[in-house]
Amino acid sequence: MSNAIRIHSFPLSGHAHRVVLFAGLAGIHHDVINVDLGAGAHKSDAYLAKNPAGQVPMIEDGDTVISDSNAILVYLARKYAPSYIPNDPVGEAEVQKFLTLAAGELAFGPAAARLINVFKAPLDKDFTHATAAKVLGKLDAHLKGRDWLVGDAPTIADVAIYSYTAHAPEGDVSLEPYANVRRLLTNIEALDGFVPMPTTAVGLSAA
Repeated sequence: MSNAIRIHSFPLSGHAHRVVLFAGLAGIHHDVINVDLGAGAHKSDAYLAKNPAGQVPMIEDGDTVISDSNAILVYLARKYAPSYIPNDPVGEAEVQKFLTLAAGELAFGPAAARLINVFKAPLDKDFTHATAAKVLGKLDAHLKGRDWLVGDAPTIADVAIYSYTAHAPEGDVSLEPYANVRRLLTNIEALDGFVPMPTTAVGLSAA
């Protein structure tokens, strides 16, 4: 029987991609199970029995089931890749700030702008773009003189912000004004085990 972690994913979900990306970077043995969201597989009785939220990603590690992408990152880092999460209170708090940013401003900015173009989500484009400018400006200022968001090495903070930031152009959000953010994305992409997320030819990525 395989001892690989099972990652229930969807190729165009940035939340799911951050988990697949981290498994690749950390060298965690895993299998990816793509969930057919269009067919409602995530709302099936079998899926909901494991993940009542009915969302991706979800992982199964033996008898342990974890949902929520950031919770999964913390779990995997603690269990399999401790170098990706600081063991001092200040460093861990700094990482948590960026996990919160990924679940908040990043989700309501670049990620939501992308949802409008990729999935025709009925969201306020002006709001998503204003939020994207705010969060990307904040990240760019923080990254001045830094290679990584926290400390001198990659952490799950970098993983958490990667997917939706890298794919912001799909939502007509340009990364050109944010040289430090683009440098961070390049740094992540240069890591061993990097796994790209499929690009959708919409927005600024359609050219």
